[in-house]
Amino acid sequence: MASVPDKMKGVIMEKAGGTEVLQYKTDLPVPTPKEGQVLVKNDFIGVNFIDTYFRSGLYPAPSLPLILGREACGSIVKTGGGDTYGLQDGDKVVWMAEGAYAEYTAAPAAKTIKVPKDMDAKIGAAALLQGLTALTLIREAHHVNKGDWVLVHAAAGGTGLWLCQLLKAVGANIIGTASTQEKVDLATKAGAAHMINYSKDDVKAKVMELTKDQGCIAVFDGVGKSTFDLSMDCLARKGSMISFGNASGAVPPLTIARLSAKNARLMRPTLFGYIATREEFEKYTNELFEFIQKDKLDVRIHKTYPLSEVATAHEDLEGRRTTGKLLLDPSK
Repeated sequence: MASVPDKMKGVIMEKAGGTEVLQYKTDLPVPTPKEGQVLVKNDFIGVNFIDTYFRSGLYPAPSLPLILGREACGSIVKTGGGDTYGLQDGDKVVWMAEGAYAEYTAAPAAKTIKVPKDMDAKIGAAALLQGLTALTLIREAHHVNKGDWVLVHAAAGGTGLWLCQLLKAVGANIIGTASTQEKVDLATKAGAAHMINYSKDDVKAKVMELTKDQGCIAVFDGVGKSTFDLSMDCLARKGSMISFGNASGAVPPLTIARLSAKNARLMRPTLFGYIATREEFEKYTNELFEFIQKDKLDVRIHKTYPLSEVATAHEDLEGRRTTGKLLLDPSK
């Protein structure tokens, strides 16, 4: 068993607000794993938009003080007993739950899985939450078939790049939106055959031109408030409007009768609703890892920040200055 200290580095928040509420500490107590948990020494921690939602108060924190973060990779240093699904001390794993912004996390064994031997653990940390989000969106929220026309907003963002690559792998016709030529090029490289620079072009007009006035059978919108109406306008008859994020703010309430004009479906899915059971978690994680191992997915890492610079990471993410995954290094 690896030696486990009493104290660790970590980031806590005691109230909601701006990045100033993120407090970097070097003397937080190392958690003790309970039954059904494994204690993981984190090597790399994923940063996701959902972290900013809890920090800002858009999503209410389950309790305070709170350690943010929902995914990481590392090594198991202790198990808490009970059913740990065959996981043992020393296993290299990725996990998904709460409390990632720290050197150590007591993670639920049910949401912890070994990293394939030939996969860089850093790739595992960068892939898990956004990769599973994109995969379950195109498998469950709207099952995308070969030849389907789909629209992806923020196509060069973290989840957007995953969607482009996975949609290309299943043979969809992808239309993506982005704000700069650099991001247009990046999403094109990821698989979006048709890109629209929304800072210069009329998105709806371009979508209708490409789809011969039919619209898209599915729109994947992680932007939220500023793009929701546009997304609805770009939707095809019997299409699926998949709103999965709030990067520009929460979507205002809408009248359900609005869906009747196109017999549209509206969903606001969350990843955890699709991987609630161990079987679901294993199924989609293994499928994701298989895509990566077959070189069908390029896991792009924008930057790795020291854990002590977590506020900068949040500012860069919210300021849309990033392309790809942001990671934190808890050793710094």
